Amino acid sequence: MIVKGNLVDCTEKGTIRIRKKNCIVIEEGIISKICSENELPDSLKNEEIEDYGDSLIIPGLIDMHLHAPQFAFRGLGMDMELLDWLNTYTFPEEAKYKDIEYAKKAYKKFVDALTKSYSTRAIVFATLHTQATILLMDMLEESGLKCFVGKVNMDRNSTDELIETTESSIDSTNKWLEVCESRYQNTKPVITPRFIPSCSDKLMKELGKIRGENYGLQSHLSENPKEIEWVKELCPDATGYLDAYDKRSSLNKSKVPTVMAHCVYSDEKEMELLKERDVYVAHCPQSNICLSSGIAPIRKFLNSGIKVGLGSDIAAGYSLNILNQAVEAIGLSKLYWRYIDKNSKPLELAEAFSMATRIPGSYFGKVGAFEEGFEADMLIIDDGVLNKDIDDLRKRFERFLYLSDECSMKAKYVSGKKIL
Repeated sequence: MIVKGNLVDCTEKGTIRIRKKNCIVIEEGIISKICSENELPDSLKNEEIEDYGDSLIIPGLIDMHLHAPQFAFRGLGMDMELLDWLNTYTFPEEAKYKDIEYAKKAYKKFVDALTKSYSTRAIVFATLHTQATILLMDMLEESGLKCFVGKVNMDRNSTDELIETTESSIDSTNKWLEVCESRYQNTKPVITPRFIPSCSDKLMKELGKIRGENYGLQSHLSENPKEIEWVKELCPDATGYLDAYDKRSSLNKSKVPTVMAHCVYSDEKEMELLKERDVYVAHCPQSNICLSSGIAPIRKFLNSGIKVGLGSDIAAGYSLNILNQAVEAIGLSKLYWRYIDKNSKPLELAEAFSMATRIPGSYFGKVGAFEEGFEADMLIIDDGVLNKDIDDLRKRFERFLYLSDECSMKAKYVSGKKIL
């Protein structure tokens, strides 16, 4: 398979790379060669080329953090902070997923929207309901997207309709993992304690054992000041929020890393532990704005060598468009520089694009860039209407990133397979 167009991606050093009218040669979903049409080897001269003309071709975007059951009420409760928002909107909505018929209708809308978005991969929270979680994973598998999905664990500090006993939470997690073992190719399970306040010490430690060396883990970290104070009360043995996870076996070494969403108030000590444990940070700028959480110190994370991706955090964020999150990330970094730390240089366009593609792509393997050996996740973008008077490809790409609209997406490939 050969695809041709204007290639735009990020290098390993985080700079934007543009290759005009180049071909991507794909074998069994993997990029085997990138070159001009004239440079194609003789063995490929007669192969059909999917020529997208003057379109932009960018890597598929990666959503590092979102809540599938919250898609139904996105855009509501944006005048609240985190804990009130959870109790007023989130927990009552997630309790509905006990009803599998409701889950079918709601998850279909979510999966359809995610499939039509710029995201080719995502790391997803479901609910604590095993049957509904398997249903969501089945739908995502059929969509052609590649995702990690977590059955949420909660055994304290929630509503009566949305809580498990410690024993039932552990048992249902084990049974869910058994179902997942041979059921999926593209959809993988990830251990998902909602956050420290909703999971007892015993549950957290047991989930650490279940995780072992084979599963990733996702949760929330240092999002809101009241949440952080609550964790201090619940975990007096810990020196900080991430240390509380660490002391409860959540950061154990695994083949699949840990992802922590937000990290708005992570201090230097917490950053050191993030780096030491190779934790990925899912930066959710739109969510942090909408719930008045604060501004995460993303420049400090990047300078420390911490891997940072972007998350829509549906429904605290309201848009599935990860390019919107990239733009918000740039804007918030400018405010951080202006009002919080004059030494914290704002994010550049290339860095934000890398946080949408190449950096989080490494969580999935060799994903998120156009290089030999990488999986061929591609978005074909027709920016002709938007940029009809602009010839410079760098300017076209920058304008598209800021003014992106899914209507401009002509095709979407995941591991070389066209799904849209």
